Order: sequence, then structure tokens, then C-alpha cells
Amino acid sequence: MAPKPDFNKTPQEVVHDFWDKYFTKKPGKVTSIFPRSLYASLLPDTDPRGSSSSRNAVQSYEAAAKECCEKVARIVKEANRTNEKFTDLDFNIERDRGGLENCLKGLIRPEKDDDSGPGSVHRVDWSFDEPKFTKDGYSSSNLRQGKIGNCWWIAAVTTIANRQDLMNKICVARDEQAGVYGFVFYRDGDWFSVVVDDFLYLRSRDFDHGSYDPTGKYAREYKERHQTGSVALHFADCLDPNETWLPLLEKAYAKAHGDYEALHGGWPSEAVEDMMGGVGTEVKVNTILNKDKFWEQLVNVDGDFVFTCTCTEDDVAHDHKGGMPTGHAYSILKATEEVDEDGNKVRLVLISRNPWGKRSIRDGRGEWNGPWSDGSKEWTPYWQVTTKTLKRLGHTFGDNGTFWMTYQDMLRVVDSIDRTRLFDEKWTVVQQWTSIHVGWIAGYHNTKFILEVKKAGMVVVVLSQLDVTYFEGLAGQYDFQPYFILRKEGEVEHICRAANLRHGRSVNCEIELEAGRYEVLPKIAAIRDSDKKTVEDVVRKYADHNPAKLRQVGMQYDLAHAKGGVPDEDHILTRKKERKKRKERKKRNERKKRKEQQRCNQNAREMAQLGSRVFTTTTVTNGREKTGDVKQADANDKQEERTGDGKLEVAEDDKQEEKTGVVRPEDAKDDKEDNTDVAKPEDAPTDGKEEGEEKKDQEKKDQEKKDQEKKDQEKKDQEKKDQEKKEQEKKDQENEGENTEGTPGSAENQPQPEEARGETATEESEEESDEEEEDIPVQYPEGHVPWNAVCVVGFLVYSQGLEVTVTLAETKNMEEGACLVVDSHAVGPTMARL
Repeated sequence: MAPKPDFNKTPQEVVHDFWDKYFTKKPGKVTSIFPRSLYASLLPDTDPRGSSSSRNAVQSYEAAAKECCEKVARIVKEANRTNEKFTDLDFNIERDRGGLENCLKGLIRPEKDDDSGPGSVHRVDWSFDEPKFTKDGYSSSNLRQGKIGNCWWIAAVTTIANRQDLMNKICVARDEQAGVYGFVFYRDGDWFSVVVDDFLYLRSRDFDHGSYDPTGKYAREYKERHQTGSVALHFADCLDPNETWLPLLEKAYAKAHGDYEALHGGWPSEAVEDMMGGVGTEVKVNTILNKDKFWEQLVNVDGDFVFTCTCTEDDVAHDHKGGMPTGHAYSILKATEEVDEDGNKVRLVLISRNPWGKRSIRDGRGEWNGPWSDGSKEWTPYWQVTTKTLKRLGHTFGDNGTFWMTYQDMLRVVDSIDRTRLFDEKWTVVQQWTSIHVGWIAGYHNTKFILEVKKAGMVVVVLSQLDVTYFEGLAGQYDFQPYFILRKEGEVEHICRAANLRHGRSVNCEIELEAGRYEVLPKIAAIRDSDKKTVEDVVRKYADHNPAKLRQVGMQYDLAHAKGGVPDEDHILTRKKERKKRKERKKRNERKKRKEQQRCNQNAREMAQLGSRVFTTTTVTNGREKTGDVKQADANDKQEERTGDGKLEVAEDDKQEEKTGVVRPEDAKDDKEDNTDVAKPEDAPTDGKEEGEEKKDQEKKDQEKKDQEKKDQEKKDQEKKDQEKKEQEKKDQENEGENTEGTPGSAENQPQPEEARGETATEESEEESDEEEEDIPVQYPEGHVPWNAVCVVGFLVYSQGLEVTVTLAETKNMEEGACLVVDSHAVGPTMARL
């Protein structure tokens, strides 16, 4: 139901009020799922939050590989001691079946789930007749996708498996007898190790031993037919019936991401990054400027790159292009230039892998069926016999998922090519992580990175966000897309800009830089999906609903966000303690104020009472007795003294005078000069004139009492007005989202009530600060969650032999920031789309 229009506001005021409530008043991000005290002793030693680090590109890998080898060695030693194979308690797929299935599925699951999951779980030596991790090394033509949509990962592994040196860097330690395998992966700028056991999912259920089978014949036949060899596996497998490296690598990759479901959907270049630690770039085929220049990279003489490609659907062929299934990722294994029998140069590309590893039985599709495909007319005897090209290229015809096609045909059929640059020990990497509050309007942020290059050379500049696939379910409502521009410090024109035409976790550019200082301005675009659950809601729900999975995913979340240097639970606890201390100080100050107010009121009452008191005295002037009224409220009267507690006491001389009826001469003189009437003794006779004077004095006392009460009431009214004014100012400041601390219009500079002026300046400042810290609830529209997008980003720079430093910097002045952000939202001419 739409809200009723408010005709008391102008249209502009209505729009302003809408946007004022659309955004959160306190932007921030959940950076710690769990209280730090729950796992403080488990955390490894890491760099300080948000700090910059510089090291050799393989230094982190060597540390992770060493740690992995040590883990495997300890496990093997314990297995030999107990005579038991290793069981991975952190990713125990055997015990996980039939329950929550946290090794298979993510934290948040659909209400209706299918039953197409695995049928059983068994160890490698139970499922394989003669299991071997590898047979004659790794092979790129020996892979087959399983019952999950991870063709992007299969394509990446196929590309890597084409190079034996790269595969040896992934699996660094194993003991097949003990059933333990150690792998090393890359995530968010650092390498880490993963260890798994040899339990694997099988497609078929176990034999029903409740049926009649006295000799066990039917059980053996069932196992041999349905639960033996690679073909029996539920997920990825090797074509060789006894080779196990691919399903075990897939299991380790799934464990690193939390579960197998996290592998459903992705990009090949990101999988290559995860396993090789490189930097991936998407190249849209229709945007290639110089195809000859790109061909030189594709040939990859030095082995610095790894290539994959993607074939998407179009309006003409929904399921294939020239026999190649669409919506699928492929590996580019080789690019070579040959000379045909007419002397013409032919650029050929070797591509693998179709989704099934073989052609479809139904229609024969699955591989390229155009020129230079297997069995095509282009493969004349000249190519097969005369030049021995096939033998030299290492290709054999057959239904094996690998095929050749020309460079021109590849650029026509595929839509994008993923190029991943690899880094060896010759490279150095410098990285800096931080967090950025992303506005609803996308533009370049005033948070920028300063890059200083001491020596000219090529650098690879990368802007990356956290990989959310490691904590699926806790990613929140926002998807982020990073961009950046690189420019010389102090200049306006940029020399490099990086963008990713698809949603990706990083962007980069390779560029030759002269020595000097440069600045990188990031731009983060945020897209919000309100149907997704917020991190807060997920934590509240699954802490009881599925605590085991929340612990697993939450730990990954906390470790990842520790990079950002953003406020976490430590800061929150510190703020809570400080807020509690401020409240206690405020209470003490209020008690002091109340006591001071009571003391002032008591003094005022006593002064009023003493001002109306009349002492009967007898004075002797020139030998004559004289009586009259003497008021003790006279401030110059020397016969009264104030005590330390504010009460008035009559001096000893006055007391003596009251006893004897004698007044000192000087006092009598003062009375005569002031024409002060002296009161008669109580037993002295009175006349009508004296009675009138007493009545007049009584009326005067009543009037003074009324005046005093009026003054007290006016004082209270003024105090109330001052308090209301302070509260209104505080509300206005909260609504405007401004920090008024220390400004001329802030609460510290407002007039203080009379009773509070006796406090010290420090106490007053603390008290006003306490009042500003009090949260005033913001009234958002019902059902509306305000915009609150915060992205953790990392800036990484790779270089060879160059002295490079990276620092995080804000804008130098208001003028510089004015062209970038206004009210925390990026606007202005830099909003132009990349």
C-alpha cells in the first residue's frame, strides 16, 4: 500500500526524505561472524589488519607447501602407529551422508531439494581394483566431468594438466597406503594447504544385503558392475579405470570452498588462479584490436600464460556451434603455425574438452565438426605422412574430447578467451588491503592507492575483491564489480584503466611504467539483491539450525575479512567498554549536579528565611533607650558569618546583645545614619503607627517570598528550555549524519545551565560526548533494509626486479575530494562508464 502524499511538503522535500531514509545512517560491515574469544587461540600469526606486505611471488607458496608436507608426514606417522588409515574429521564425507550433508551442500538450501545425490561412500582401495594416483603422469585428455556443473573447473584443470611442471605444484605430498593427500591452493593473495582422505562418493547405493544371497555372488556382481572403477564415481573421474588424481583433486578443491555445491558455476580463469596463483584477464573476442599481436601471446613460447575459452549460446544455435556444445568452457592446449602443401601458413589451435569427454551418442555432437576437425578433408596425406605433423604435434584422431581448429574459426565460434599470467620466483608482489563504503551511485572513490616505482619496467597492477565462493551463504545482498584507473600523481589524464565486462572478482592491467609516483583510483559498482538474506539474518538463523555448517563457513568468512583492516569485534568490545565508562561518568556528573542544585536551593531557602527574620533589640543612644527591627539579611552586616556548609550563624557579640539588650555604639551609629527603625521589646507598649509598620513589614516579607518563588520558577523554565534545545540540536545532527564534535554549533559550545558551571571543562566535555554517543533510533519504512554496501578490496602489484611500494592514501584536500565524492557517494565527471 502506497503511503499517503504529504501536501505540506514540496515535491523536492518528498524526494529528499525518501533518499534520507534509503541509506543507512551508520555504514558498516559484518567482519567477524564469531566473537574473537571463541577461536583466538586457533588463529595463525598474520600480518596486521589492512597492512601492506612485500615478498617474492613464490615465498607464500613455499611456506604453504612446507606446511602441507609436514601435515602429511605427521598423519602418516600416526597412521603407522595406530595401524589405521587416515580419516579427515574436518571433511568427513562418510559420516556426513544421511544427515545434514554439509560436505555436499551449502549453508542456505532451497526448500525443495532433489534426490540426485550420491548413492554411497567408499575408500579408493574398496572402489578400485588397482588404484593409482597417476599412471604415466598427468594427462589433459584423461578427464571427465561428473554430476555437478563445474565444467569451468574441468577446463582449467585440463589446461594445467597439459604441463607436468604445473601439476606437480598442486599436489605436493601424499601417501596412498595411508590414504592421505596434501594440496596447495591460492586465495586472496596468499597460498594455503588442504589435506584430505581417500573417501569418494559413488553413484550407486550399496547392495541390499537383506535379499537372499547365501554365497555373496550377487553382491560381488553388483559391486563389480556398479561400484568399481572410475565410472562408478559420482563426481569427476579419469578415463583410466584405476587413476584417482582427478577426483581427489576435486575433493580437496571442494573442501577448500566448503562443499561440492560451491563448485557449481564459475569462470575457468578463476580456477586457474586458485590452483596456480596467477592473474586472469577476460578477452572478449569482438574487442581484439590486433589479432596478430594476440596470436603471439596465444603461441606462448615462454610459457607465461594459460588460456581457456568460453562458448555461449546465441540466437542461431542454442545448444551448439559447429558441433561444440554452448554454455561450456574449453581449454586451449596449444597454438602453432604450420605451412601447408601449397606453401601457405596455417594457424591451428588445439582445444579440449567437451562436457562428456566424448561425442554424444544421440547426435554425434561434442567436438568441432568444421575444417581441421578429426577426420576432416584438410588432413591430407601431406599432413599425415609427409611432414609427420600429427606425430610432431602429439595428436591422434579419435573420440577423446580433443580437436583442432583454425585460429580464425576459434575467434568466430568462441565468445571470450581467458588469459591467465603465471608468476615464478623472478616476480615480486606487493599488496595492500582495505575496505570501501560503496555508494548507490558508482564512481571513483577518494580512497586511493599510491604506487611508487623506483626503476622503470613492466608491472602487473591488480584490484581484487574477496573471493566469496569460500563462504557461500554469508556473502550478503551485494555483488561488487571492481574497476580502476592508473595515472601519474598530480595529473588528470589516466595512463591505464582496467575493467571486466563480466562480473568478476578482480581486474588488472599490464603496463610499462617509468620511475615515479602513481595513484590508482578504484571504482566499485554494487548491485543489490534484496531477495538474498543479510549476514545478520543468516547468523541468527543457522546458529541453531545448522551450527556445524555455520562454524565451517563462518571461520572462512572471518579469516578472509581479517585482511581488510575494517573494525571488527575487538573494536566493538573496546567501544562498548568506553561507552559504559562514559555512561558511568555521566551518572556521576548528574548526581553531582543534583547535589549542587539541592545545595543551591537550600541556600536560597535559608537566605529567604533569614531575610525575613526580625530580631528585637534595645539600643542606648545618647543615654536614651531605643527599640527597632534589625534585618539579618544585610550583606554588609559584620555580626553574621557564613559557615562552611552554607548556613548563617549569628556572631557571639550579637548573641550577647540579645541577652543584655545592649547594642554596640558603632552599630547604633550605623542605624542612625541609615534611619533604620529599631524594634521595640516585645513587652513594650505599641501604638497604631507601630502596628501599621508591622503590617507593612509582613506584606513586604510576603512580596519578597513571591519574588523568590517567581525567580525559582523562571530558572526552572530556562533550564527546561536549554535542555529541549540541546536535545533538538542532537536530533538534527543525527538526521544530517554530521559529526558536530568540536564545531561551533556543537553541544560543547552551547550555553550551560547555571548549576552545571561548577564542573570542570573535562567533565563537561565528557558529558556532552556521552550524550552524542547515545543512539537515536532511525525510523525506516516498514520492511525496508537501508543501503549499506561495504567491499573489502586488495591492491596487488607484481614486478620483476623493480623496487615498488604501495600505500593507502586519502584525498589531500577538500578540492581534490570534491570531484570524487559528495556525502560519501561518488559523483561528478568521473562517473563516465569505463
